[in-house]
This record gives sequence, C-alpha cells and structure tokens, in this order.
Amino acid sequence: MVKQIESKEAFQEGLNSAGDKLVVVDFSAMWCGPCKMIKPFFHSLSEKYSNVLFLEVDVEDCQDVAAECEVKCMPTFQFFKKGQKLGEFSGANKEKLKATINEFA
Repeated sequence: MVKQIESKEAFQEGLNSAGDKLVVVDFSAMWCGPCKMIKPFFHSLSEKYSNVLFLEVDVEDCQDVAAECEVKCMPTFQFFKKGQKLGEFSGANKEKLKATINEFA
C-alpha cells in the first residue's frame, strides 16, 4: 500500500514511524507524463515489498516537502532509513527503482 502524503508533518511522521524499515518516497505531479507511467509499477512494488514503506508526495500539494528534500524534477525517488536519506534518483526507471529497493532493503 502506498501512503499519500498531504503535509510536512505527515511526511515526518511517515519517516519516523518506519522504524528500521526502508522508506521509498515518490515525488511526482499530476501533470507529469513519466510520473503517470511509473505510478502503477510503484504501487505494485508496494504490494510485493511488505517490509518497505512506500510514500507518495505530490509536489504541487506539498511544495514545502519537495523544497526541503531538494526535489528538482519529477519523478524523483528518495530512499530513507531511520530518518536518514540513503540515496535518490530521478526518472521513470523501473529497473533502477527495483534494484535500489533491493540494495537498501
């Protein structure tokens, strides 16, 4: 299941509540074509990896979160564990997304 993030507080809560789990954050926008293309794949990964927390941030709705995380383009995927950012990449690259989850989980 992918949790929709609506505020900066909800984002922090998501990171804090994960404990030792990997957190994967998808920064996207409704108008972004590549974001729409990878969204179903991102959701399918959330079903496959029950030990990973998947968050989705709409950069239009949560500009403060996107700015704090220094998101420059969409989609951007960021990976956190214990509140610390482990890595990130931009672009709708399914193989890289799956490989990065496997690397950090």
